[in-house]
Amino acid sequence: MGTTSKALSLLELFSRATPEIGLTDFARRAGMNKATTYRLLTDLAAHGFVEQVGSGREYRLGPAFLRLSALREAAVPMREVAVDVLNRLSQATGETAHMSLLQGELLSTIAYAYSDAHGTQVRMEDAEVLTLHATSSGLAVLAFCPMDFVDQVLSQPLAARTKETITDPHQIRQQLDQFRQQGFAVSVGGFEQDVHSHAVPVFDSNSTCIGAVAVAASAARMNDILQSLIQRELLDSTTRLTRLLGGFPPAQFRPQHDQTRPTERCL
Repeated sequence: MGTTSKALSLLELFSRATPEIGLTDFARRAGMNKATTYRLLTDLAAHGFVEQVGSGREYRLGPAFLRLSALREAAVPMREVAVDVLNRLSQATGETAHMSLLQGELLSTIAYAYSDAHGTQVRMEDAEVLTLHATSSGLAVLAFCPMDFVDQVLSQPLAARTKETITDPHQIRQQLDQFRQQGFAVSVGGFEQDVHSHAVPVFDSNSTCIGAVAVAASAARMNDILQSLIQRELLDSTTRLTRLLGGFPPAQFRPQHDQTRPTERCL
């Protein structure tokens, strides 16, 4: 891993739950020594990507992200477009809808929407990071990414988030074959216990998979009717979102959703 990759990997450690991180904790979480961590953070701070606050001199995200975010949104108002689609999708299904973008070998959540149809919902974190092997979003992306990228991801140690997380590369590859045929991926309890999610890939103008849209629901609430509704609405909404973003699904993306036959459960 190069210096730039190491520095960027430090930024991925921030989350809504941990908006500020001290040097020692940074080094521990990153698996680096303190000297290297300090040098990387100093470089990031010099360019405004992190800043130190409080008496403990902990680090938090810096103001550079505000400028870059504004520039990105002005050029490609992806989040604004996504939020509108996600709100409609959430209302149509009565469940949580979210969109994530591929960044390296992880997915970063950029927007989500909740429905008021139920008292209990799957909750999201701002900029939540999703793994490729343990989420429906990640599996949907892998199903439509180049095979060398899939090989790269599956050749690494795959962490088990829950007892339902599939970490066997051969079993995951079998799932991907099914997901390519039906046009969407399914995960039950792979990332979070008792959460049943479906996801459909999003493509850019070159028909390259750049992320996914997912609907996540309580596994206890899932039945054949709800599953069929989610699959139909998710495919329609995500295909429309790809078009709104100027993208085109590849020729091999031919969803085969059959409303009369529920999809096989994939744990």
